[in-house]
This record gives sequence, structure tokens and C-alpha cells, in this order.
Amino acid sequence: MIEEVLQELRNGVGKAHEALRNQLSRLRTGRAHSSMLDSVRVDYYGSPTRIMEMASINIPEPRLIVIKPFEKSQAKAIDKSIRDAELGLNPQVDGDIIRIPIPALTEERRKELVKQARKTSEECKISIREARREAKEMLDELVKSGDIGEDDGDQGMKKVEEIVAAGNKTTDEIVGQKEKDIMTI
Repeated sequence: MIEEVLQELRNGVGKAHEALRNQLSRLRTGRAHSSMLDSVRVDYYGSPTRIMEMASINIPEPRLIVIKPFEKSQAKAIDKSIRDAELGLNPQVDGDIIRIPIPALTEERRKELVKQARKTSEECKISIREARREAKEMLDELVKSGDIGEDDGDQGMKKVEEIVAAGNKTTDEIVGQKEKDIMTI
């Protein structure tokens, strides 16, 4: 029973880290990557569609994204959607290919992005604390109902704290790596 509670806590911590990585992937570093365009939706015959579903996205250089629509007629729609998304990108249509140069980040913008990364880190830690609270409540309920002894409950809580500490450490490592990427010129 205690192992089930701990496994649920591990799953909660894992989901928090997955969400953190997903959020951080949207933060722009100085390099181009296709996930920068994940939030962009193109009106494709009346339905909002992600660019990766209607075009191939390549990164031939660290500061350039090249998009080649599967249908040549969609190049202008993709260009318009990227401009409307307010990502600070300036796509250039060249026939049926769209080139998006990625401008270098200023020092001030890099510091803002680091602050955003730290805020996202704190949100992840809040999720981990919430998972810890739920695990503690489950253990308390097991002790109260007599399914486990108080000593077992205390041992379970020590393991909960170990999992939470490891989760917070991993969160700091993930964000530290992202900060390093952001500050690298």
C-alpha cells in the first residue's frame, strides 16, 4: 500500500518535470529549433492546423528555420500565421519556401528569458509540493484506518520527502541547463 502511494508520487513528479520541459522548450534560446513554432496555428481549409502537420521544418543553420509546405499554395498562409503569432520572427517567403532568420538575443532579453525559466521552475516545484501533500494525506488515511502502522507511515513519509527532494533537485538541474542555453551567445 505504501509503495502504491510512493508510485503515485513518482508519477506526479514525473508529470511535473514533463510539463516543465514542455514549457521550457517554448522559451527561445539564441538557436533555432522547430518547437518555436509549436504554438502557431495556420488556417488550413477552415481548421486551425499546426505547421508541422502541413509542412516540413528544417534547421540548416543555428539561426535559420526553413519551412517547405506540402502544398505550395499554403506558403502565404503560413507566413501570415507566423507574423500574427507575435513571436518576434520575420519570415521571408521565397517561392514555395519560407525562411525564418532567428535574430540574436540581446543581453536584456536573455535575462528576461532566464526570469521566465525560473518562474516556470517554481510552478513545477509547486506541482511537486502538491503531489507531496496528496501522498501525505494518503499515508495519513492509511494510518488512521489501521491498514498500516504508525512506524510504517513514518517510514513512508521519509521516502516521500526523499522523492520530493530528488524531484526538486532534478527541476533545478533542468532549469539550470536551460539558463545556460539561454545565456550562451
